Amino acid sequence: MYNSTIMSFRFLTSGESHGKCLNAIIEGIPAGFEISEEDINKYLAARQIGYGRGGRMQIEKDKAYIKSGIRFGKTTGAPISLEIINKDWENWQIPMSIASVDLSNDEIKQKIEEKIIKNIRPGHADLSGAIKYNHDDIRNILERSSARETATRVAVGAIAAKFLSNFGIKIFSHVIQIGLIQAKENDNYDEIQAKAEKSDLRCADDDAQIKMKKLIDKTKEEGDSLGGIVEIVALNLPIGLGSFVHWDKRLDGKIAQAIMSIPAIKSVSIGNSDKAALNPGSAFHDEIFPDNEKLFTRKTNNAGGLEGGMTNGSPIVLRAVMKPIPTMKKPLSSINLEGKEHIAHFERADVCAVPAAGVVAEAMLSIILAQAFLEKFGNDSLDEIKNNFNYYQQRYLKK
Repeated sequence: MYNSTIMSFRFLTSGESHGKCLNAIIEGIPAGFEISEEDINKYLAARQIGYGRGGRMQIEKDKAYIKSGIRFGKTTGAPISLEIINKDWENWQIPMSIASVDLSNDEIKQKIEEKIIKNIRPGHADLSGAIKYNHDDIRNILERSSARETATRVAVGAIAAKFLSNFGIKIFSHVIQIGLIQAKENDNYDEIQAKAEKSDLRCADDDAQIKMKKLIDKTKEEGDSLGGIVEIVALNLPIGLGSFVHWDKRLDGKIAQAIMSIPAIKSVSIGNSDKAALNPGSAFHDEIFPDNEKLFTRKTNNAGGLEGGMTNGSPIVLRAVMKPIPTMKKPLSSINLEGKEHIAHFERADVCAVPAAGVVAEAMLSIILAQAFLEKFGNDSLDEIKNNFNYYQQRYLKK
């Protein structure tokens, strides 16, 4: 049976937060483009920074190790496998043992019991996951539902971003709000990207960043947590990635699903969604004008680069809202797995991880755009894709 959701580029991840390692296997990456562990690790490093991060970021310095699919620094077309080792595994070998353990040994039994979790944390996967999979220890849910899993997605996204860079496509993110503090509006993308990459909050507004840090410090002292909003931008995309012919081929739908799959993301908007809701069509839709160098130009981008489920040649602009992290030193009222009233379990956590969420969102957008790009221009070898891309560009750029 034909499955319209089959993609030329796909990936799977595995691993637990305190397990031995995290893994990814990637299928459909074309042959012939350069990629190194350093290319991936700079994205992993960006995911770990951010004012308000917790103690785990001081333990782990994530590095990806390429295990297959690369020869002499270039992709071969074969599946790529990656491994990220959890340094904290040394302290968890017994509680997270894959093999059976001897519970008659008092020392082993004590180490396991110390890590068993019965108290449910509101806002996490604890309650639903324990009921769904019939577990009497929330540890089995926490370990995989943890945002630690996003490290592998960032590694995969780094490969996707490196592939897209061969065609001049750039993707970046920046923080535009934490709590009630908002960064000022700015549509100079080069300036935003440069400032955000130098900021440990990934915020391009210096004044807002100072206020955000003070708020994070105050919230940390109170044992609470903060959410916020990130903006993700993709530049230099060709027209026509995605399709309107089936619901599951529309690129805006794929992007929204990918961003919403990031832990703690509660909403996604594309383009100027506030203006879309409050204005008539004449004040919202992006008018089209003739241009000397290419077929057309636009003076606005309220659509956020997507029309009819396809890229329209303008930058893709997304915003994602992240909720406050639900693991807090000041725990909420809850129940345990026996249904008795209890306070929520506390596991080491961040006060604010909004900047890191932006890096993960960059990765997910890179993956979706790489999938759409390969579906449009082929996926066997870089040279063939470049030929197809250049021919297509000539059709509407007047080259």
